[in-house]
Amino acid sequence: MSIPRNGAAALVSTLAAAGVKRLFTLSGNHIMPVFDACLDAGIELLHTRHEAAAVHMADAWARLTGEPGVALVTGGPGHANAVSALYTASMAESPVLLLSGHAPHTQLGMGAFQEMRQTDIAAPLTKAATLAASADSVAQDLVQALRLARSGRPGPVHLSLPTDALESACTQNLPDSVDITPVAQPLSAESARACLDALAQAQRPLILTGPAAMRGADLEASTALEQACGIPVIGMQSPRGVADPALGAFAEMLAQADCVLLLGKRLDFTLKFGTAPALAADCTFLQIDAESLEFDRSRRAAGTRLTLTAQADHGSALAALRDACAGYTPRHAAWTADVRAALAYRPAAWTTASAQQHGRLHPYQALAPVQAVLDRHPDAVLVADGGEIGQWAQAILHAPDRVLNGVAGSIGAALPFAVAASLARPGAPVVAVMGDGTFGFHAAEIDTAVRYRLPFVVVVGNDARWNAEYQIQLREYGAQRTVGCELLPTRYDLVTQAFGGHGSLVTMAEAVTPALAQARGCGLPACVNIMIEGLPAPVVKRQG
Repeated sequence: MSIPRNGAAALVSTLAAAGVKRLFTLSGNHIMPVFDACLDAGIELLHTRHEAAAVHMADAWARLTGEPGVALVTGGPGHANAVSALYTASMAESPVLLLSGHAPHTQLGMGAFQEMRQTDIAAPLTKAATLAASADSVAQDLVQALRLARSGRPGPVHLSLPTDALESACTQNLPDSVDITPVAQPLSAESARACLDALAQAQRPLILTGPAAMRGADLEASTALEQACGIPVIGMQSPRGVADPALGAFAEMLAQADCVLLLGKRLDFTLKFGTAPALAADCTFLQIDAESLEFDRSRRAAGTRLTLTAQADHGSALAALRDACAGYTPRHAAWTADVRAALAYRPAAWTTASAQQHGRLHPYQALAPVQAVLDRHPDAVLVADGGEIGQWAQAILHAPDRVLNGVAGSIGAALPFAVAASLARPGAPVVAVMGDGTFGFHAAEIDTAVRYRLPFVVVVGNDARWNAEYQIQLREYGAQRTVGCELLPTRYDLVTQAFGGHGSLVTMAEAVTPALAQARGCGLPACVNIMIEGLPAPVVKRQG
């Protein structure tokens, strides 16, 4: 045990003791003491070009590694820039910690430099937002924040760091190691058995999980549960919900379900709040969730159709349900096979689709060749972001790991996601599919990737417009009343080259595969800028 010289040293020493080796950050006045302390602690600073990008990188890092992702930004406007990215992390159930510099305690209320009510701003988007009280409290505040981010339903936590707390001398010893193990909320064996019995009595049961159960060991546990009980376990993480094209024709099967276990999955807009025709009017619900508030929300939607509730975290629940299957004989083989067939279904017509405009590609033509890149490595990562093009990517492509803009439905994070993915999966292909609108949010992170020598392939579906909103206008108001969705057919490949990366422009289907090979082989951040026809996202339905 030792006494750190000041609060900043206490902070970084505790981060190191917790196993955090890297901060995603952007420099600023308030956090210079932390930068200085990181030199002694051996913690790497990955220096970004925008505070929101730092949070997005921490988010992707957390999703891919299972470790807490930590972003460090300066106070005031730096904090405000970062906060918007917390929404995506929150809806993705990603354990992110946002550390923000802050005006000193001694000057609060006096008009301090960049003084701002930072915890009030972050609170609606986090599990907790706190202000460090002193140099001696920083270490414990940090440990509590890291543990909370990973406990229950994972999600972002914020800690503001006043400069006097960072610069003041410490008087407390710090341990050499700290425990940030999540606080477990176990599911009792009785509750697990009751859930399994209720599902077994149904004719067409389903188990639906949320985003946190679709990653790493939890995804493996979900697969093991389905194998043990013979009931489909389906993860949902798209704002398109029941119409998520990544789920194929699953909506057809969901509408037939007579009992649904919501395992860490909210009964929200993605499930049409449980109403017909998305789900049958007499479908009953069981719910296991880390937050009792979700039971109240579900009762508002489903009323008496919510027949069983149990409070537990999703990881513990998956394990308890799997244990409850001991001696259980699966009895829904035909139903499960039908659900899996629906999930795998994609229209055969896609394979022969072509664009109607000269010099542009159908989204399938643009994206189908990407699968060969993803198939070359067991740790390949697919990043998908954007409105319509992101949905095409999720429908067409699969990879061992996916990082999506998720339930939040907010676009713009793909480039920061790709930077973090390249860092988390060194040597593996990282392909980020995005629209031209998405590219503009964080284009300067190409510079970050070049500086840190982090290669990935960006595939831009360039239709020269905000196509998701254009499709809404077209559908709701007509072709004569489309406005405010136009973009230029910008050469994003040349933009990437200007930052020091590799770029190529594609206007013909036969050029996609060679362009991807060059991009993957160059060892740089690379952009394949594909001119596409601006089509609506696919809605997958089987004939008949």
